[in-house]
Amino acid sequence: TALLELIAAAVILALGAAGAVHVALLIGWLGITFAIAWRYFARRTRWTDQRLEITHDLVERMLCHRTRLVQQPTRLWHEGEDDALDRYLDAGRRMDTHGARLTALLPRGWVVVAILGLAPWFVTGSASAASLATAVGGTLLAYRALQKMVIGVASVTGARIAWRTVAPLFHAAAGDGGARFEQELAPIPNAVVRDATRPILEGNEITFRYRGRGEPVLRGCSVRIHDGDRILVEGDSGGGKSTFGAVLAGMREPESGLLLLDGLDLKTLGLERWRKRVAAAPQFHENHVLSATFAFNLLMGRRWPPRREDLALAETICNELELGPLLARMPAGLMQMVGETGWQLSHGEKSRLFLARALLQGADVVVFDESFAALDPRTLERSLACVTARANALVVIAHP
Repeated sequence: TALLELIAAAVILALGAAGAVHVALLIGWLGITFAIAWRYFARRTRWTDQRLEITHDLVERMLCHRTRLVQQPTRLWHEGEDDALDRYLDAGRRMDTHGARLTALLPRGWVVVAILGLAPWFVTGSASAASLATAVGGTLLAYRALQKMVIGVASVTGARIAWRTVAPLFHAAAGDGGARFEQELAPIPNAVVRDATRPILEGNEITFRYRGRGEPVLRGCSVRIHDGDRILVEGDSGGGKSTFGAVLAGMREPESGLLLLDGLDLKTLGLERWRKRVAAAPQFHENHVLSATFAFNLLMGRRWPPRREDLALAETICNELELGPLLARMPAGLMQMVGETGWQLSHGEKSRLFLARALLQGADVVVFDESFAALDPRTLERSLACVTARANALVVIAHP
């Protein structure tokens, strides 16, 4: 609407006393307006990035508070916070300055410029009253159009920045990855035919070293996992248990050694197929409950949208993991919204959600990393019974 009014204003100004001079001034003023609007967009983008950075840092500190209590000296808890706030406040001041120029100064400034452009004809009296009135009318119409346009520019800027944030999620759901989400895995070409004597997952002399560290975390590790195996990996903190589980699940690639799934390595099989067949429930602080339905959080690794049998199986496993009372309390049951802004889950309930999520993937091998630490003895017994009964091959990582 603002653009149409600006075109009409230009036509009216062309018929007024100043004529082409007023039209040229309007075009030049629009150029200044778009230049300041672009600066405002850049400043608002920077301010949004600073705000999200502070938010993410705060959430990370809250989630990792227990770890920080143990591993980080108290004097370092608030290191860098003042600098982050200073950057945020500076970005906010710059954004507000350009926003004020855009919404307040530019429309009013145009009236001043237009009147000054009309002054020679008004002073000399060389223009008729009708042409002067036409010029003033065109000026006021352009003023109103500029007011609308700068408000629209501010709104579009906010929408563009918001879209930049959510676009990766949108494309991930709507693109090829989302289309493959519901498809069953096709047969693996040239795959080795499985037999009872051959392991599903086999690792030989695996070595893994974190970047920047001299000594490897894993050195010469070997493992053979067959159908029906139940393997417990235990040891002291920092001994490489979680790293070992991440390597088995394909989340980390070994520096040397050979890791095979049904006779195929990770590069041959592909990361997507590997993770489909080796499911993992990472440690609590590395796992997530998304702000979606409870059913989605359960079945996101299996299939979405779910079939009726998927929902029935999810409910059965939840009951086996002692989550039945939780489902009964939630007004919408499996379709209850959960996560940061929805139904609040306890530490133990989240742990069992992660257990159920991994089991529902139907993987050949399931790796649980400290997944039972938050459970009381009775719930632990029931959960272990469910996991051992439903997992094909099972690797449990735990402290002694």
